[in-house]
Amino acid sequence: MNAISIKDLVKTYPNTEALKGVSLEIKKGEFFALLGPNGAGKTTLIQIMTGLCNKTSGEVSLFGKDVYQDYVEARQLIGLVPQDFNFDIFEKVHNILYYNAGYFWIPAKERPVRIEKILKDLGLWEKRNATARELSGGMKRKLMIARALIHNPKILILDEPTAGVDVETRKIMWDYLKKLNQDGTTILLTTHYLEEAENLCNRIAIINKGKIIKLDTTKNLLKTHENKKLEEIFLHLTKNDN
Repeated sequence: MNAISIKDLVKTYPNTEALKGVSLEIKKGEFFALLGPNGAGKTTLIQIMTGLCNKTSGEVSLFGKDVYQDYVEARQLIGLVPQDFNFDIFEKVHNILYYNAGYFWIPAKERPVRIEKILKDLGLWEKRNATARELSGGMKRKLMIARALIHNPKILILDEPTAGVDVETRKIMWDYLKKLNQDGTTILLTTHYLEEAENLCNRIAIINKGKIIKLDTTKNLLKTHENKKLEEIFLHLTKNDN
């Protein structure tokens, strides 16, 4: 079974067609990149998948659960790391995770065990009693990932997760996400750091103006374009699509 199945997805706003019949299948256990320039439709696609935005037409399912008809079951399958920090900066790190675990009906006695493990895995355990405002930018990004994973989702969606993060922290996050994927979590990544997609992802889809213009394995994509860097391929494809 595919982890994510999208068929003929359309999203229309007044005077704008954000998604133009997007179809996409992401296999269970894949590390998949969705790349595109600003305004290409990446965030709209993610918002529809996570129930934050209504589709105009088409179908979206997660492990066979329709994101509209089976909303509760589908939402439990996803952990979302959005672009912007959206937690209470005056709340303690531990409490942010504790309360979020409650949204997914995780028993109170089980939450401390999960919180300790995930904070230690991400190098945030020593900051568990600090408020979010006291964290560095990189630590805040890690906290976003920790919150998304507290209910052990089968699918992790990362919308530019390392934006503004220093090189060393980015490398640590890459290693953690690789291990998470190796342990079975399906990961969908959007990023403007094309080196990130090149190093992490099995397959890459490039979206531009609301439609998928290229979909291939990372290896084939680089090979068929004479082993150019992904950034060069991306610029070439999106320029020719204009």
